[in-house]
Amino acid sequence: MLIENNNIQQIRARFEKLAWAFDERMRRLFAAAEAAVLGHGGVTIVAKATGVSRRAIHAGLEELAAQKMPVENQSKRIRKAGGGRKHIIETASGVKAALEKLVDPTTRGDPESPLRWTCKSLRTLADELGANGYSVSYPKVGDLLRELGYSLQANRKMLEGTGHPDRNAQFEFISDQCKQRITAGNPVISVDTKKKELVGAYKNNGTDWRPEGEPEQVKVHDFIDKELGRANPYGVYDVVSNTGWVCVGTDHDTASFAVETIRRWWNTMGWPRYPTATELMITADGGGSNGSRVRLWKLELQRLADEIKIPIHVSHLPPGTSKWNKIEHRLFSYISMNWRGQPLISHEVIVNLIAGTTTRKGPRVHAELDDSSYPSGIKVSDAKFESIRLTRNEFHGEWNYRIDPNPG
Repeated sequence: MLIENNNIQQIRARFEKLAWAFDERMRRLFAAAEAAVLGHGGVTIVAKATGVSRRAIHAGLEELAAQKMPVENQSKRIRKAGGGRKHIIETASGVKAALEKLVDPTTRGDPESPLRWTCKSLRTLADELGANGYSVSYPKVGDLLRELGYSLQANRKMLEGTGHPDRNAQFEFISDQCKQRITAGNPVISVDTKKKELVGAYKNNGTDWRPEGEPEQVKVHDFIDKELGRANPYGVYDVVSNTGWVCVGTDHDTASFAVETIRRWWNTMGWPRYPTATELMITADGGGSNGSRVRLWKLELQRLADEIKIPIHVSHLPPGTSKWNKIEHRLFSYISMNWRGQPLISHEVIVNLIAGTTTRKGPRVHAELDDSSYPSGIKVSDAKFESIRLTRNEFHGEWNYRIDPNPG
């Protein structure tokens, strides 16, 4: 699309420089020559850039192929400036307004438009304009839309939904808590589950360098392979050292699996890097296996605190802000870029692709497979939950709390 836009701009610039000297024949020959150079799809691109009709460009291509000058009496039949069919806007002044009502009916005052719930292709718009008394070809509808400032555009994810009234205050609270612990030399980690991936020869978005005409062949349908199953990558991102740890689970994505990943990170990377740590701070989303309402998450953190013998402070991001979690754009985004276009044919491949993720200024990542069983549906009784040494913060205690290790 970018190359096509560049071609249109360059052709339009050349055409406008010479337009004053063109008669009708030279105009179509210029357009035909540009289309011939571009090859496949050139007629459409040149028509957009110059306004010369596709029929005229094809006539010019035939003249170029014949390479014959016109007969003398025919050369005198070139139309004068202003000749030919009048522009649709001159013959039907209301066509633009009618077209805008069809394209964007709710903002143009016609919410009952027949195309309110219909795919608005150029042919459909041309047919509907015809029904309203405007005889317009579908290529001309495209020209009119461009004149009106319209272009083909995809949806863009921008709306985050209704924000919590204390959303900004929670972010400020998390920022202050992180700064305090980093200043004191304590670890601050961001945790989350990456999108679950099907394991097998399935299509993975993106492109990869391969010999021309030899794309990697994958399955047509994304039906889960019962033997290979899914991969559940759970990550720990160390904010201070800019390093990551990812466990690729083969069973359920539960709170037990999440805390086990944190445990492995601490025993292998955390404790050696922070031997004098007096507290561990975790920032996490408000949902999923590490959700603020998940009892098993808090119970497993209690067991971890008892093992590492330091308090664990947890702060959850406010609702609807999961994309702001640091691990998303500091670690997971690089992983997605590294394995783009690569079929994730086995758990070993997934682990190696994650471990190979790096950039010049990006994180260093360790990855390993966790094939342990983590059954889902485990209930935490009231008695067990009451045994957790949980202290809630005065500011949104449901999001911010500390779990102290049991003595002894």
